[in-house]
Amino acid sequence: MGTIKTIALTAIAAAVLTSSSAFAGCGINGNANVSILGNDFPALHAVFSAAEECAGDGVAVTKNHNKDYKDLMVPALTANPAEYTALTVSNATLVTLMNDDLVRPLDELVAKYGSSLNKSQLVTVGGKVMAVAFMANAQHLFYRSDILSKVDMSVDELQTYEQVLTAAKRIRDAGLMEYPVALNTKAGWNLGEEFVNMYLGTGADMFKPGTAEVAINNAHGVATLEMLKQLVSYSHPDFLTFDSNATQALWEGNKLALATMWGSRTKGVLDDEGSTEEVVMNTDFAAAPSFNGSSIPASSLWWDGFVISKNVSDADAEASFMAMMNGISPEMVQANNDATVWLIDGYKPSKAASGVNATAMNGAAPYPMMPFMGALHGAAGSELSEFLQGTESAEQALSDMEAAYNAAATEKGYL
Repeated sequence: MGTIKTIALTAIAAAVLTSSSAFAGCGINGNANVSILGNDFPALHAVFSAAEECAGDGVAVTKNHNKDYKDLMVPALTANPAEYTALTVSNATLVTLMNDDLVRPLDELVAKYGSSLNKSQLVTVGGKVMAVAFMANAQHLFYRSDILSKVDMSVDELQTYEQVLTAAKRIRDAGLMEYPVALNTKAGWNLGEEFVNMYLGTGADMFKPGTAEVAINNAHGVATLEMLKQLVSYSHPDFLTFDSNATQALWEGNKLALATMWGSRTKGVLDDEGSTEEVVMNTDFAAAPSFNGSSIPASSLWWDGFVISKNVSDADAEASFMAMMNGISPEMVQANNDATVWLIDGYKPSKAASGVNATAMNGAAPYPMMPFMGALHGAAGSELSEFLQGTESAEQALSDMEAAYNAAATEKGYL
């Protein structure tokens, strides 16, 4: 399927792009239907709302923010006509859609309506533009500076996950919080992502070079699992239910002092909704820590962008592209500057972006985009719960994960 060009890390790290003229309105001619599917977080709310401004004069625009969008997208786009004309995607989900030939090349639409785009926003596969990226994301460290000060620690002592564990122990021993730590460890995709992030922090390959043969059943895999287990020992016993919405709610509810969460959640924890002044004023962000003697942040860099469905009319595809261009306009960024790390002209980095920027600057790797990566991610999400609950060894969990991956990869024809 060709090599996918990821967004330049320098662009993600700096997230400062040269300014250009704003996209001049929607300009959609004739009747058209635009329907957009995507994840559910504030930055995408801003994009979708701006796209909705194109509705009227025969143009209908509908949207679906759904945290389970990854489960919906393939059947929705496989239908003919597709249920949605446009989707927001990331490194991993683009591969899934392309494997099933469900999205269309965008070169002609970019040439016609994308003059305001930067080259770094064009995600190219096999010489064709298949997605337009508009934001960068990564999981990184959220910390409460006031609680750290009470146990005589500072952010300079949170460079590694071993140091995070030290801070967690001090916080618990001081009686400040019984469960001061959270990661997005909900069984399934979230837990799989935590494994991927931590394993990437070892610097080791996840597959034998040049093959789809998995290579995680080793000392690096054991170290990854052991660190995850130590971290969740400072989490609430319900940690296998923790997704982004749950961890954000815990943070805003003054239940956490240390958490690994997505950069796209920073605006939500810094606003005036659902929290207290004490929490907001003392919430700070840092790069994802490293671990096990490595200097690489145990995280993965992501981009989010949009694609256009293959199984829709050319007229609806064109209208959808134009609506999404309105969705990612500099005017939208100006009104929502702190919602995420935008890869769009006019963005000005803020405190909310500091954790993603620091994670990128410290050398975090992009999320792997091999077509068989989804099978490994899924195997990790489904096979690690028993280990984290203490009912099986790391070695057994890795063997189970390897077997689950081999079965899925063989079924899909990768092995």
